[in-house]
Amino acid sequence: MKKKKLSFVSIILLTINAIIGTGIFLSPGSVTMLAGDKAPLIYLVAAVLAIVLAVSFASAAKYVKDSGAAYAYAKAAFGDNIGFYVGITRFVSGSIAWGVMATGAVKTVLSIYGIDSSHFGYITIGFIVLMLVLLLINTLGIRIVEIINNVSTLGKLAALLVFIIAGGIIVITTGENHYSDVMSVVNNGQPLVPPMNLSVFIAATLAAFYAFTGFESVATGSKDMENPEKNLPRALPIGILIIAFIYMGIVCIAMLLNSKMLVETKEVVVLASLFNNPIIRNIILYGAFVSMFGINVAASFSTPRILEALAAKRQLPSVFAYRTKLDCPLVAMIVTILFAVIIPLSFRYDMANIMILSSLSRFIQFLVVPLSVIVFYFNLNKEEVLSATKNFATDVIIPVAAFIFSLFLVIKFDWVSQFSVVSTDGTSVLNIAAIVAVAISYIILPVVLLIWKNTRKA
Repeated sequence: MKKKKLSFVSIILLTINAIIGTGIFLSPGSVTMLAGDKAPLIYLVAAVLAIVLAVSFASAAKYVKDSGAAYAYAKAAFGDNIGFYVGITRFVSGSIAWGVMATGAVKTVLSIYGIDSSHFGYITIGFIVLMLVLLLINTLGIRIVEIINNVSTLGKLAALLVFIIAGGIIVITTGENHYSDVMSVVNNGQPLVPPMNLSVFIAATLAAFYAFTGFESVATGSKDMENPEKNLPRALPIGILIIAFIYMGIVCIAMLLNSKMLVETKEVVVLASLFNNPIIRNIILYGAFVSMFGINVAASFSTPRILEALAAKRQLPSVFAYRTKLDCPLVAMIVTILFAVIIPLSFRYDMANIMILSSLSRFIQFLVVPLSVIVFYFNLNKEEVLSATKNFATDVIIPVAAFIFSLFLVIKFDWVSQFSVVSTDGTSVLNIAAIVAVAISYIILPVVLLIWKNTRKA
């Protein structure tokens, strides 16, 4: 019997599901605080930058159709050792990122229902229940994952479209226009929105750009996709374009309705707070639930397949490549869940301490993948790749631009605040927990496993 694989449309929906999380529902005001009435334009610029990076990932996919995404591309371009390092750090950080998303989902649900979202026991119970549900979904097979992924994606899109349509009707029928009111908001006697200059523009664009990340994990499960070498290069940019138009529509309507409330409200689901109609509020509220669940489904599909890809290339024990009759990489799935649970649990769900771990791997991927595409184009790769149609624009010019932008991201990233915490007396001190976690995840663990791999190979 032919095994079920994700179709082209499902890959687009997976891209959307992997990118749209809770941010657009909970905190669209963060970019507005920086950009003011220029916020929609900032989202458009961020989308263009995201597409530049996504095209690099898509170009790599036409040369390498193996699962693993950045790991598979790095291995084919630069050989076993660099590929192994990218793969291990991608797996660890991907598991942690999944844990962060799960923690955020549980905390948000608790907050919405007025339950103490800082209570360790409540978070742990919700966390474990969510992970068990995701494990069950994946063990039921690719077809079930595809259905739930598609339904959750369509559910969150429906909620966002309801916001845009309902808000648009209100704006048209009432003639409301509060688009620029945010520019009059003051904080400690000073305008909340800073004057637009180059540094503010860059800061706002980077803040908006992170709302588009997640596309880099989509190709991880390419083994379970129909014609990934053809479908991924088309699906990734299309998915990001759809999201860009939705984000711009959301921000424009939100600012027209009440741009001041957008940055001042204390409600958890910011978009819902802009409506008085209880039906619309509930639609947006439940859309946020669906969105949180959907992005966790996307993570549960892609992250274990990094571990499976390493095992399939004999760089980890073959047990991690084991699949059930319904095509679930069960051992890799269980190990990934353990990583996703243990790290946030050990940090007592302190998001500030664990976010840095997933951020670092993202930078590694954004630097390595564009370089890999250039290597493939000039036939400098260490391993054989597919005989793909080469294009100088998508395989050289765009990857060079993506690499430069990624390097800029690394330089502009707020490393100081990530590796420091504010003490009780208000001074900034080194965040020892974050430093140790990074050392273990990005130096000690990869080196130990690399030595083990090479020793076994010898």
